[in-house]
Amino acid sequence: MENLRRLLPSAASLIIFEAAGRHQNFTRAAAELAMTQAAVSYAIRGLEGQLGVSLFHRVHRAVELTEAGEKFHADVSVGLARIQKSAEDIRAKGRETNVTLAASTAFASMWMLPRLNRLREDLPEIDLRIQTSVRDLDLDEEPIPLGVRGGDPGQWPRYHAALLADEVINAVATPAYIEAHGMPETPEDLLRHSLIHLEEPVRRACDWTEWFASAGLAYPAQGKRLAINDYVLVIQAVLAGEGIALGWDHLIAGQVRSGALVPVGGHVLRTGQAFYVVWPRSRELNSQAGRIRDWLLKEGARDRSQIDDAAARAGLQRATAASR
Repeated sequence: MENLRRLLPSAASLIIFEAAGRHQNFTRAAAELAMTQAAVSYAIRGLEGQLGVSLFHRVHRAVELTEAGEKFHADVSVGLARIQKSAEDIRAKGRETNVTLAASTAFASMWMLPRLNRLREDLPEIDLRIQTSVRDLDLDEEPIPLGVRGGDPGQWPRYHAALLADEVINAVATPAYIEAHGMPETPEDLLRHSLIHLEEPVRRACDWTEWFASAGLAYPAQGKRLAINDYVLVIQAVLAGEGIALGWDHLIAGQVRSGALVPVGGHVLRTGQAFYVVWPRSRELNSQAGRIRDWLLKEGARDRSQIDDAAARAGLQRATAASR
């Protein structure tokens, strides 16, 4: 770069040369750059003197690029265009206040929406946009900085991934359903109840067969059942008293704490999988997206702590009851 500094008088001379070459006219270049024609001519002569070559043929009331000038102009135009694009991108990132998060409808409705007031209080200067989809979007191809995905980080080598929530699945019902049909104390008891099924169209999700298998039971095929392809509607059906469904702890924790939903069946499936905040390795997060990511992870850590505390209290209550 030191050689370039000695070779060229200034970046301004390149900007003036680019405009003069594009217009093939010093006067029009001067008007575009808010300069005088004399100042443009002076800058071009200085650049030619520095390079030791004529860049323009001067003809009557006109100028034309020389052969050397045409080659140099092509290179300068490309270089300045790249610099301008990079500067514009940096400025846009610095001013951007919107951050988009790609997630499932279930996560957006059941995890994110109840927290929006807290997000606004913690990060009032950032506007969060949630983009839902039935499939995981390719964040490398979309102008989306953050996503939430379930599975194993090894599945997504092109993304950074940070733990949001472990995959923990309970069977859940409403207090009204339990009062009307009795409390299922064991997984075997659940076989005698109305079970609501999630038929996830694209993303893989644990089903009743897998949940019962983890409890050492085979789930028999049933001819008549309620099956829904949207998890939000599954939980709404449970709340309406239609039966019992599988509940992902990180999504239903608030409803369990409020008493709207009650874990039943006495069995919990920990799949070993988890849900993660992900972002592309191919580009840097801007400061706003980084703050949203950190906020999501803080919320996830708080949830995990509350779930662990609740599990510990439940274990202590069972141990106390058994000792009596």
